Amino acid sequence: MDAVKIAVIGLGYVGLPLARLFSTKYPTVGFDMNKARVDALMAGHDATLEVSDELLQSAINNGFKCTADIEDIRDCNFYVVAVPTPVDQNHNPDLSPLYGASTTVGQVISKGDIVVYESTVYPGVTEDECIPVVEKVSGLKFNVDFFAGYSPERINPGDKQHTVERIKKVTSGSTLEVGKKVNEVYASVITAGTHLAPTMKVAEAAKVIENSQRDINIAFVNELSKIFTRMGIDTHDVLEAASTKWNFLPFKPGLVGGHCIGVDPYYLAQCAQSYGYNPEIILAGRRMNDGMGEYVANQVVKLMLKKGIQVLNSNILILGFTFKENCPDVRNTKVIDIYKALQGYNLNITVYDPWANPEVVKREYEVEVINELPQARFDAVVLAVAHDAFNCIDEKRLLREKSILYDVKGFFSKELVDGRL
Repeated sequence: MDAVKIAVIGLGYVGLPLARLFSTKYPTVGFDMNKARVDALMAGHDATLEVSDELLQSAINNGFKCTADIEDIRDCNFYVVAVPTPVDQNHNPDLSPLYGASTTVGQVISKGDIVVYESTVYPGVTEDECIPVVEKVSGLKFNVDFFAGYSPERINPGDKQHTVERIKKVTSGSTLEVGKKVNEVYASVITAGTHLAPTMKVAEAAKVIENSQRDINIAFVNELSKIFTRMGIDTHDVLEAASTKWNFLPFKPGLVGGHCIGVDPYYLAQCAQSYGYNPEIILAGRRMNDGMGEYVANQVVKLMLKKGIQVLNSNILILGFTFKENCPDVRNTKVIDIYKALQGYNLNITVYDPWANPEVVKREYEVEVINELPQARFDAVVLAVAHDAFNCIDEKRLLREKSILYDVKGFFSKELVDGRL
């Protein structure tokens, strides 16, 4: 293989930070089919806010290029695929973005080149689903003419401390030698180090269980929250007391959305079912977490009724809509479940989120989001996302004389709230 020239396919939350990082060491081209996204990046701004304008502009000045023209990546020899892997309405894995990216790679890959997949999948997808597409389109033979690797993404959206180069990276290759080459390329830019897995399937499995494990642990504390609420015990007080033991795992109750934790367990479950095993714990955790939005909405209405607040046509404010704090990502946000459940009670709902793009939310969820804190007072306020920007909110100004404050995230002190998970 000649001197490494990298093409990153997909310039979202995962692909762009990785491409920018690679560009500090290698000639790098970022490819995305969304021309508007490409134009914005080349103008020096990342709407996801994962790469600062300063870093992006510096990379562009040093030769980094983003493009929607496939011809611009034809002379690359190290292709990295970083496209989304969502689930459909029935929670079945949707591999269509991967098939599309594999077709793109197949159109430009040459003899001796390597394609590395970063998208989260279940074990076997790279070899059984993606590589055959590359073979068919390119006419090249796998592990003879071209080679592959798998290095699962570990991006944490909105986290400016654990950036891509500061998170240890798992790598793998379709042969032992290719694995070493893939590992060498990543190790040259990942300051936290790398771990070379023995096979691509091992690397795929490692990724999908990371988030499945978190999902199950959060489901456990969500169930505890439901139990303790019925008992009149504050769940956060219980967790604080239990955390004094050195080996207690510090998970908290909450909504589980986003493009990883709320999705990956379904990939693992389908894989298990294809081998004749019906996963019980994994799917039970998913059912618990997927039902938390409706549970929150019902708790809010119950608290309103207990205070004698008229529910019909009451005014509700939801603070936060993104899937997590301090980032604009609204993919698979579970705040929508709270919103829809409250809608069923015929309420007037206002959603305030300084991070969310109102146009994106409207397009994806048909929900109106405002970026400025309203001046009105409300019958109920629901803190759904713990944005730092909410620290300066005077919650009393938002509440009427008889109203309730519900805290999904344990954001406010418990003396201020009427209920929390």
